[in-house]
Amino acid sequence: MTGESKRKLSEGLDRLRAELKNLKADDETRQRLEDLARRVERQLQQEGGAEEHHSLVQELEDEILRFEVAHPRLTAIINDIMVALSQMGI
Repeated sequence: MTGESKRKLSEGLDRLRAELKNLKADDETRQRLEDLARRVERQLQQEGGAEEHHSLVQELEDEILRFEVAHPRLTAIINDIMVALSQMGI
């Protein structure tokens, strides 16, 4: 994992958290996204197995589909996080 990839991923997480503060969503949705952000942060700290990486990427893809129309900015941020993970080989 390169320093540049980690930086991009960290920036994406910062943007996601900032967007979550302004998001008008129910508590369950907000909690699901915050949990997902924490899992991505753990990926920055340690290397997980291929199954864990795949599961995380799948969850990010699912969130994109849920928010695509109602929350386009959030969708773009999550997509950026997915790209950063992909560049890290996750």
